[in-house]
Amino acid sequence: MLKELWNDAEGGFHPASAPDFLPQTALKEVQLRRLRAVVARAYANVQLFRERMDERGLTPESIRSLQDIRHLPFTVKTDLRDTYPFGLFASPMSDVVRLHASSGTTGKPIVVAYTREDVEVWSEVMARTFASCGLHRGDILQNAFGYGLFTGGLGAHYGGEALGATVIPISGGNTDRQIMLIRDFNVTALCCTPSYFTHMVERARELGIDLRDLPLRVGIFGAEPWTDGMRHHIEAEAGIKAYDIYGLSEIIGPGVAAECSAQDGLHVFEDHFYPEIIDPDTGEPLPDGAEGELVITTLSKKAMPMIRYRTRDITSLITEPCSCGRTIRRMRRIGRRSDDMFIIRGVNVFPSQVEAALMAVEGTLPHYQIILTRKGGMDRMAVEVEVTPEVFSDSIRGLEDIRTRLAQSIERILGIRVELRLVEPHTLARSEGKAKRVIDRRNEG
Repeated sequence: MLKELWNDAEGGFHPASAPDFLPQTALKEVQLRRLRAVVARAYANVQLFRERMDERGLTPESIRSLQDIRHLPFTVKTDLRDTYPFGLFASPMSDVVRLHASSGTTGKPIVVAYTREDVEVWSEVMARTFASCGLHRGDILQNAFGYGLFTGGLGAHYGGEALGATVIPISGGNTDRQIMLIRDFNVTALCCTPSYFTHMVERARELGIDLRDLPLRVGIFGAEPWTDGMRHHIEAEAGIKAYDIYGLSEIIGPGVAAECSAQDGLHVFEDHFYPEIIDPDTGEPLPDGAEGELVITTLSKKAMPMIRYRTRDITSLITEPCSCGRTIRRMRRIGRRSDDMFIIRGVNVFPSQVEAALMAVEGTLPHYQIILTRKGGMDRMAVEVEVTPEVFSDSIRGLEDIRTRLAQSIERILGIRVELRLVEPHTLARSEGKAKRVIDRRNEG
């Protein structure tokens, strides 16, 4: 009944957001109660977790405070592959109402399971995600995340419906149809990967459609790291507010954390997902504010609880109050992963650093690719980047000037020189999902 009475006006408070504003004392009580319950559930039903607890001389009764979480064993992605398909389930299959899976590079996918209660929690945190991004009942949400085994599509779908928005389940791909529906259905909000949306904006222009002239006002983007430079480009080119959301299939899917109107960090829905930051090399916990690897424990997941899951995403936690009034902690936007780093001439390089350098120079487009090769035993790095039609049609001197400025920008951030190639618009392949930024040819031939 409460959900039917909430304020429909833009900026109105949705009751699903109430946990976002819990007093810290009450939040910690909820977290500890749920942590003890999920540890007991995993210990009783998941053999791998029980064996690791026993090796450490731990039992569920060892958890007396939230600080005791640091003594629990980590879970890593290979655990899901090693126990494929159902070895980490804590519920009987008769209680599992849905299975999702991610693509597996080794041929075996990562399988995740949900009970009915898990699906309800997922819908709740996605409703909180959309409310945090300024959506409300009456919004028309075009969901261009992929449906099927990928968690993005259905997670966003049920969250949008729970919020009271009208959901268009278009899924990914077929860009011309995406644009047609944005225009014809008066779409006000859209969710997809940021790289795909930049392609959508570009294609709309080719069709003579300026998204800034349409009712579209909010973009909810996730599933890949993106920079503030990319955000500014999207907001300027589409006339929308662009929000970052965070999630991963192993935990629940999208709905773990989301930006608010302040666009200054993502609020972690920590009544369901307890965050820690650790040193990625030693595994030791780091204090709030320190940058390290994000570790998440699911506090309410029944079918497949994840205890201290190492995400490999690099971020930090923010404890300072947010201007939106939410009391749950924020995390910095994910700019890189500990496992997407590559080394060139002894220097650690992350794709997000290259993107930041490129987007800092006017005249470039957010479409680039990093190509790694090996010649004479030495690793080499080249960056191909698209420039605007105006720049590409400029004089040779103008092209050389922007090439020099881009090379200098990359060298300032990375500390090494790389080969830079300017290419005309539409040269690089577009992605309808996650963009492939790095082509590694070092072991070819």
